[in-house]
Amino acid sequence: MKYLLCALLASLTLAAAMGASAQQQAPARPGWAFPVKSDVQYPREDPSTVIKVAGSSKTYTAKEVDDLANPPDWFPDEHPPMPTIVSKGQGGDARACDSCHLPNGMGHPESATLAGFTPTYLLNQMADLKSGDRKTGGIMDAIAKAVSDEDAKQAAAYFSSMKPFPYIKVVEATNAPKSYVIQGGMRLPVPTGGDEPLGQRIIVLPQDPERILARDIHGSGTIAYVPMGSLAKGKDLVTTGAGGKTFACAICHGATLTGLGDVPRIAGLQPIYIYRQLYSIQHGTRAGASNALMKAPVMNLTDDDMIAISAYVGSLPPQ
Repeated sequence: MKYLLCALLASLTLAAAMGASAQQQAPARPGWAFPVKSDVQYPREDPSTVIKVAGSSKTYTAKEVDDLANPPDWFPDEHPPMPTIVSKGQGGDARACDSCHLPNGMGHPESATLAGFTPTYLLNQMADLKSGDRKTGGIMDAIAKAVSDEDAKQAAAYFSSMKPFPYIKVVEATNAPKSYVIQGGMRLPVPTGGDEPLGQRIIVLPQDPERILARDIHGSGTIAYVPMGSLAKGKDLVTTGAGGKTFACAICHGATLTGLGDVPRIAGLQPIYIYRQLYSIQHGTRAGASNALMKAPVMNLTDDDMIAISAYVGSLPPQ
């Protein structure tokens, strides 16, 4: 018995050591795709500054615009009544859904587009987040656990009724504007201007920083800077599978990649978001039954492949 106990302890110690070693060897997530607040920040307006946006009669202070429990609704006549969880949240980590995803469900680059997905798909993702099968590494991990099942159903029904529209301009480039990341993960151009080499990255910036910071649904368009040649390479991977390296996306996501039933639309999503999902599935942080079929398509993709796929798919019309 003594020797059996010693052997058991030794095996547990070895397993723990191997697990720690595997964690240490896991690649660091690319900072450009999983943005965190930059060390250097630039001044923003005083919290009491009155904000207005074109076409709306409403006004909010800068503090009210940034209120994640009660964010602005500049155009309330352009959408159905929002459930409370969408417009105001339920306190604590259950913040208002539209603070990140906007009243039209189109979201920001650091968050996700929810507009037009089926309620079943959205609820499956919430279930995976709640269980820990899907890990974003961001605030959504905590939010999903804090939101009740009933609130999740109401939010899913609301966002599924929204219609997606093109709001992303994909540009192949060798350089991109210098940028930094603010609290919450949004990337902005530095006020001093200038460019920097893009390298093998996707850098997404707002077309109008002031309007996107105001959570203006009419001014949330973005520009995605992608490496030269990405669109052609991505098209080959997406449409043909590049000679067996992966699978043609249309097999599951439909001929126009706008979804088939509860298989989600991927056309017209933020390229940086698409990359995060491919990377997360490949590295096991996005798992669960709803993502099982994606394991084989991403298995042999290189980082450059995933960048190219993301660029091409993001450039397509969402409908």
